[in-house]
Amino acid sequence: MLNILRLRPDDPRDHVSWDAYVLAAPKATFFHRAGWQRILRDVFRHQPYFLKAERAGRIVGVLPLAHVRSVLFGSALTSLPFAVYGGVVADDAEAAAALEAEAQRLAQQLGVQHLELRNLERRHEDWPRQDLYVTFRKAILPDEEANMLAIPRKQRAMVRKGIKNELKSEIDPGVDRFFALYADNVHRHGTPAMPRRYFEALRREFGADCEVLTVTAPDGRPLSSVMSFYFRDEVLPYYAGDDQAARDLAANDFKYWELMRRSCARGLKVFDYGRSKQGTGSYSFKKNWGFEPQPLHYEYCLYKRDAVPQNNPANAKYKLLIETWRRLPIGVANWLGPFVVRSLG
Repeated sequence: MLNILRLRPDDPRDHVSWDAYVLAAPKATFFHRAGWQRILRDVFRHQPYFLKAERAGRIVGVLPLAHVRSVLFGSALTSLPFAVYGGVVADDAEAAAALEAEAQRLAQQLGVQHLELRNLERRHEDWPRQDLYVTFRKAILPDEEANMLAIPRKQRAMVRKGIKNELKSEIDPGVDRFFALYADNVHRHGTPAMPRRYFEALRREFGADCEVLTVTAPDGRPLSSVMSFYFRDEVLPYYAGDDQAARDLAANDFKYWELMRRSCARGLKVFDYGRSKQGTGSYSFKKNWGFEPQPLHYEYCLYKRDAVPQNNPANAKYKLLIETWRRLPIGVANWLGPFVVRSLG
């Protein structure tokens, strides 16, 4: 008999069994881990609904969800806010269908405008989907030099420029240098920054599986930084920021090379460059590294809207807001940012 239950937020045994299942499930991702439940609840005040399917007392599927309520963008049940991947992971079709049915029932009970599942693979041909995003994943070769030579010539020259400029990479114990670079970077792009406490919470929750690497100039000045997630044999550089001087010194290319080099030394197998919007600078940057885009299948059940939501900077109607945000003093932007960004998901 199949039972659909909810993960208890503060029960360590529940979290251990959930994570044991996620770590063993081939289609699971870092964003299926139980710790996201506490992050979403404690940092963003979103109500999490982490569903699990059990058969004979054994977990056979999971579906992490959270209810995002926004004055700006409406109400949604999403798997998973602030994550590039999500959706159902299950041992069989029965468990997957039961979890999705419970998600739809919950979405209607909560009165949300839509249910969003951020799948890696297409599951429902008849559900509306978002075609804006792709992901970039590539094998890490076992030899450092082979990884260097696998980078296309033009981008490889940028990595070597960074090496020639005597840049250095360091693993940071905290988020200070990372957050300063990140907040400045997103402000230049006209988008609000995640709150500093979010990054601190990620470090606390995921420990060694959440790491900050910072690139410095020969004089010790921080130039570029990235927060990465580790899951099984994969590394996912997820949040990043840089100083305006980083481009001229090739600090960004050097940063990702150092992350790849260190990951190779650790014996990791996959470098996941993460999500990008098609037609953006980050999309081109990743392609220039020799990564090929793979479509992401974000699928929707629409309840109180007629079309898939477009709550992203590519939406032309947000152009004025972006330009206004760029002109805000950085201190004001960092203070206001958390109130806005929690609604974006």
